[in-house]
Amino acid sequence: FPTSTYIKMWADTQRKLDTMLQREREEFLQPEEDRDKAKKMLATAYVQYLEIFRNLEDAHDHLIHQQKRTAVRQTLDGVMGRILEIKKEMVALEKSECHYMDDILKDLQCVPDDIEIPIPKYFIKENLRVLQEREKHLHEILLNAGLLEQESVTAMTLEEATKVIQVAERARQGRARAAFMKKIYLEEKRQSKKEEEQTGKNLDEAATCIQKVWRGYSQRKKTEALREEEMIFLGMNSTEMINGTGSLPPELEPMSSLQIGAGKANVLQGEVQEREDFSLRQELRKTEGPHMKETLQEQLTQCFIECRHITGRFPDYPPEKTGGSKAIFIEKHPEQVVEELAAKKKKEKKEKEKKGEDKEKVIAKKPQKVGKQIVVESWKMAPSNFLSILEKGSSQYQVFWENRDNRRDFLQDHDPELIKGGEREEVEEEIRVQQVDEVMQEKLLKIKQAVDGETGLGKGKGEKVRAAKKMKERHRKPRKRGHENLMMSLACRTIDSLYQELAEEGLLIKVKNVNLSNYIGYYDCLRNILRETGAQPMPTIPEVRQLVALYGILPLGSQTVHENAPLVKSLLLAGPAGVGKKMLVHAICTETGANLFNLTPSNIAGKYPGREGLIMMLHMILKVGKALQPSVVWIGDTERMFSKGAPKGEEEMDSKRLAKMLPQFLKALNPTDRLLLVGTSRRPFDANPGPFCRLYQKIILIPKPDYLTRFGKYLKVVLHYILQSWGALTRLVNLHCLAQVSDGFTQAHIVDTVHTVLTELRLLQMARKPLRTAEFVTSLARHDPVYKEEEEMFQ
Repeated sequence: FPTSTYIKMWADTQRKLDTMLQREREEFLQPEEDRDKAKKMLATAYVQYLEIFRNLEDAHDHLIHQQKRTAVRQTLDGVMGRILEIKKEMVALEKSECHYMDDILKDLQCVPDDIEIPIPKYFIKENLRVLQEREKHLHEILLNAGLLEQESVTAMTLEEATKVIQVAERARQGRARAAFMKKIYLEEKRQSKKEEEQTGKNLDEAATCIQKVWRGYSQRKKTEALREEEMIFLGMNSTEMINGTGSLPPELEPMSSLQIGAGKANVLQGEVQEREDFSLRQELRKTEGPHMKETLQEQLTQCFIECRHITGRFPDYPPEKTGGSKAIFIEKHPEQVVEELAAKKKKEKKEKEKKGEDKEKVIAKKPQKVGKQIVVESWKMAPSNFLSILEKGSSQYQVFWENRDNRRDFLQDHDPELIKGGEREEVEEEIRVQQVDEVMQEKLLKIKQAVDGETGLGKGKGEKVRAAKKMKERHRKPRKRGHENLMMSLACRTIDSLYQELAEEGLLIKVKNVNLSNYIGYYDCLRNILRETGAQPMPTIPEVRQLVALYGILPLGSQTVHENAPLVKSLLLAGPAGVGKKMLVHAICTETGANLFNLTPSNIAGKYPGREGLIMMLHMILKVGKALQPSVVWIGDTERMFSKGAPKGEEEMDSKRLAKMLPQFLKALNPTDRLLLVGTSRRPFDANPGPFCRLYQKIILIPKPDYLTRFGKYLKVVLHYILQSWGALTRLVNLHCLAQVSDGFTQAHIVDTVHTVLTELRLLQMARKPLRTAEFVTSLARHDPVYKEEEEMFQ
């Protein structure tokens, strides 16, 4: 689609967002006593915000104009954060991570696919070059350490080598013959031109040439007229293009090819804009710099005079550590400070008088006993960190982009005035630090000497006390700790060396390229019948995808969302063996470009023994994970670290020590650190529930696949094998029957069954011996399914 389509999509979505913000101001600010009504309000807002999120992400991905992308990105992050805040309120009201939304979807005329969480593509696109270099570096480290097998190069047979040489030789001969024929053709053409120059052109040939040119011209005019009529009939004429709703004009139609390589175009636009930013900054320094300097000096001089008029002396110039003259502008006006101090004293006097009166009343009257009162709890929306971001983005859109004329913006170039607005503050700060502070500090000293007779050389009382404290701190002896030397050694090491050591030890592993959409599963409407009866069924696979995206992918992908949204530091994926827990961990890393640290008990056994070794390992992971964020720390079979019995060996002892250190590890994480702890467990009921549940903030139960999921898995895997061998799927393979028979088996069982049956030999035999359903059933029977007793233990 042309760029104008996504500009229109952005405008429509922005109008919907403004409506949502207005509705939030009216409904969510008032307390609501009816909890069912509050649930419906939240669910409706959740679905509508998801629609806005999807449209904004689509527009951001296809727009090329860098300033427009920045504006959309700000609103996009705000919408993502608001969705997470609404999700938190829904979980608090319903006491469940999964919600019944069929009625809401029906009222809003939506389908279940509309509540799928879209993954913004900018998570990867904006850091693609860095991620590719990091992946290449990790691959080299693993190859050198012998942890990765190099792809074997198969040698050619004699027949294959002969065939390649023949093809190359025939191609060479063909090119040589073509060059020889071209040479002959050019020679003949040269001779014919010489003859024409000597004899002159024939009248018939001249008439033919004129006819050819004229007929071509007239036919082009007719074609243009027919094309214009067709465009008017389709509603795609030039007037629509002027309004920004049509396609590009013919002369600029090739520009639409930029949409094919939007990622490369965005990178080039970014580089051009960086160069333009620098040139505009230089221009601002020359044109507006002197005026900025003069204005700042006048403001500071006026402030000094007013301060002396009120306090009786000139103020001390703020040092560089406190921000220099910037601290003066941040501080309040001297008159405001005097007024606030007087008001504060009056308030303290009134409070003291009230306290005395209250004490007298308490002594005079004893409290009467009153029966228990039933308090009706009313729900009220918690304060939001993202509504201000959304309102700011909306106001910026209305000021800069809503009424913008896009008629001449075919090249999607930057707007210099918008860049100047952002650069003006930086230039002003630069002038203030480099030029104004030094001049005004000397001027203030001269004024003090001339008027008050101060030299400004002596230290104040506060500065002397601070200097004395610093001297004491220097002479204090450092406390000795057992792992002090280890920590000092880590502090001196570079991130690259720590990264290499973790990779060589097998703690930093390569991420498999798996997307969240590859985790196949379909919406099951029958589950909601159980919810209506009051039961709480296992979540469906689409619900698992939503929860993983909300708690894992969105916060890790966006720094703004992670800093302001409800903070989730740890996540547990629990389910039977083979349901795709490990695949989901790799999907989180793939969608966000995160590093993956493997702290599975079997993987760390014997690598960093003892308490000091484990502390050093966690410090290394924390340092590398924070420096190269986002990062995911994965602990497989995490229930082994919290087993109820006493440790039997040294390995189990280390894993239990690690379990005790993990809460301190999570405490060291700040909202600015995009690092997530993900545990996977196939038997969570074997762990000690107290510390186990305290470690993980969110627990997601992953069910065994239902009928639709099993059918989709068989169809995808079987077709993949058959299409690779250029075969065909006949009616002798009944996938519906296979899906029904596979009830209780997991996705891993299905994939292993298809791998076992469709060997290379069996694929070659398909032409004369078609596949049958019984072949899969025989192989499937060798696996143990998930029995009902195990499933009930998860519930």
